[in-house]
Parts: sequence; C-alpha cells; structure tokens
Amino acid sequence: MEKTEKKKLDMRLLGRVFTYVKPYRLQFTCSLVLALVLSVFAPVRPYLIQLTVNEATGKASSIPGWLKLFISQAHLNNVLQFIIAVTIFQIVFIFIETLTRFIFSFITSWLGQAVVKDMRIEVFHKISQLNQRQFDKTPIGTLTTRTINDIESINNIFSDGLVPILADLFAIIVTLGTMFYIDWKLTLISLIPFPILIVATYYFKESVNKSYLRVRNAISALNAFVQEHISGMAIVQAFAAEKREANKFDQINKEHRNANISAIFAYSVFFPVVEIILALSMAFLIWFVADNKLDAGLLVSFILYLNQIFRPLRVIADKFNVLQMGLIAAERVFKVLENEDMQPQASEGHYNPEKSKVKSALNRLVLRIICPIMCCGI
Repeated sequence: MEKTEKKKLDMRLLGRVFTYVKPYRLQFTCSLVLALVLSVFAPVRPYLIQLTVNEATGKASSIPGWLKLFISQAHLNNVLQFIIAVTIFQIVFIFIETLTRFIFSFITSWLGQAVVKDMRIEVFHKISQLNQRQFDKTPIGTLTTRTINDIESINNIFSDGLVPILADLFAIIVTLGTMFYIDWKLTLISLIPFPILIVATYYFKESVNKSYLRVRNAISALNAFVQEHISGMAIVQAFAAEKREANKFDQINKEHRNANISAIFAYSVFFPVVEIILALSMAFLIWFVADNKLDAGLLVSFILYLNQIFRPLRVIADKFNVLQMGLIAAERVFKVLENEDMQPQASEGHYNPEKSKVKSALNRLVLRIICPIMCCGI
C-alpha cells in the first residue's frame, strides 16, 4: 500500500515538474524524437559488422534492401569492394550517430537548465515574500539548500533522468527485437543469466536510493549548521562554545561521509556483478554458436548486441536513482512554494514603483523636517 501511494506521489511530483516544461515543448519533443532515432541507430553497426565478417569468411548473406540503396551492384558482387563500401558507410554512419547523440545530450541538458532557471527565480521570489517568523523557524541554510542544491537536483531529471532513461529503454527494446529477428534461439540462450541481472539491478537501485537520501539529508544539515554558526559566530565565541559546536559539526560531517561510502560500496559490488553476468551470457553464446557451427559474423554481432544491452543496464539503475533524488528534491522545493505564510504587503500584489516613490518622499520629509523639530523640542 505504501509503495502504491509513493508511486502516485512520484507521478504527481513528476507531472508538476513537467508543468515548467510547457514553455519549452519544442525542445522536449525534439529530445524524445532524437531518443527514438538513436534507438533505431543502435543495432545498425553490429549488423553491418556481421555482414562484413560473413563476406570476409566466405559465408553468403542476404543484403537488406536499405543497404542496397547506398551500395552499388558492382560492390555487392566483389568481396573486397563490398567490405570497403560497408566500412566507408559505417564511418559516415558513426559521424551521423555521434552528431545526433551530441544534439540529444545538448538539448536535454539545455532543457534542464532552462527549467532550473525558472524554478529558482520562482523560489527566490517566494522566499522574499515570506513572513519574518518563517526565517525564525527555518534555518537559513535549509532555504539555501532548497534554492540551490535541491533545484540543481531537479535539473538531473532532464539531463540524467527521465529522457535518458527512455532513450536507453528504447535502445534495449530495439536491440532485443533485432536479436530475436535474426536468431531467436541464440537470443534466448544468450539471455539465460538475464534474470540475475534484473534482481541485482533492483537491489542496487534500492541500496543507492537509501544512500542518496541520506546524502541529501546530510547536505541539508551541513548547510544549515554552517550557515547558522557563521552568522552567529560572535555568540559561539562569547560563550566559549567552539569545541562543543565543532564536535556537533564532526558528527554531521561523519554522517555525510558514511552515506557516501554506503553508495560507493553499492557501486563497487554492482558493476563487477554486471561484468560477471555479461561474461556468462557470452559464454552461453559462444558455446551455442560453436555447438551448432553457426556463422562467425553472427557470433561477433551478438557479442556487440549484448554489450549494447548491458552497457545501458549498468547505468540505468543509477539513472533511476537520479530521477528519484530529483523527485525528492522537487517535493522539498514545492513545500517552499506552497508556504502561504506571507508578508501582508507581499500578498497585496507585486512591487509598485509609484507607491515606492511616495514612501521615499515621506521618509525624506521625516528625516529633514520632523526629526530636527523633535530634537529641538527635546
């Protein structure tokens, strides 16, 4: 039940974050389109390498129609010319794929920074209108963390979170579909250790998620402690409390260190486990190819396909945690924006330059005329 409620809350938070994307709908749509294009690009190079290896080893391969559009019939009939033509095509294709990936990364990062800029302005405007008693109840360092660190974490939802996760999932689905299309038996054999990877990824995600939550809380505590004590250092020194406060800071700092070490430990275990599972998949793959005397090109291409599946899976759990941390940060930021304890003048409207001029004139009148009269009377 709690997990269901948490998922609903996460979806609401994500939906609210994406309301800030509305002014940048074009960029967001472009990032999704580019994610789909990159997923289609994913299986092309391994397939071209398979054709090249088969041609070089004398194995006949059926050339797809889309490739015949780029290679002449003369090249198709000559092994050496075919290999050279396919190699040139791959070089051009790599440049196109790299350029597409660069544009995708730039747009997603730009989108995140644009959203962060708008949110930071809104949060600062909100804080500047809060009632003074809110600053008595809330440590300044906490508000600083909400305005800077937490909003920066929301940027990761776009640059390292949702859209990159979708791009990786699209690529995995297209690659798996290509593998099943080429040889479904070989695909099933090579994916025998796959359930172990899913279980390992789940536990890694949960472990890092808890560690990152501890890190975020520790950072908030550090910011609040340092801000308060620098602002009130005169009081600390007046009561000769430097050693006692240093011990408190040492405890907060240790919690921050331990939280980071916990996350590092999870990474240190997870990545070797992924490498072992990948090695097992390749072992099953090589055994099946050798036992059934399949083409060498098929073996090479499937090794590349497995790498294309496992490579994003190595980081996808981490990206899910980045997304989760972004949502936790968003929840904190939205609590600041939902605070309705405002200054009376702030709730009446925005800054009015005419009212400000009148107020300044009255202040000058008091300073120049009324104050001297009162001083003379005294």
